[in-house]
Amino acid sequence: MSGVRVLGPVVDEQTRCVHYRTEVDIVAIRFACCGEYYPCHRCHAETAGHAAAQWPLDARGERAVLCGVCRSELTIDDYLATHACPACGSAFNEGCRLHAHLYFEVG
Repeated sequence: MSGVRVLGPVVDEQTRCVHYRTEVDIVAIRFACCGEYYPCHRCHAETAGHAAAQWPLDARGERAVLCGVCRSELTIDDYLATHACPACGSAFNEGCRLHAHLYFEVG
């Protein structure tokens, strides 16, 4: 993968992992606890060696979501407000919203 490093059991260049690998599983999250990108919460839990921490509400301007297709880094606000990458138009997995509370504080 070029540019940003994505850790964990990644299975392709678009950040899919052994846990989530459908066509729309193309984001990686930069974890607040370590500043490293992982494809999902399970990848972080299995390989990081420390507990995950959520991004606080006041950090919504942080670039913490990576589009695996075009490698654009989105702010948390931008990611939560869309269903596709604003840079390349690639669709994101809408089911990921079910896990948003694992990555970001929700208010």
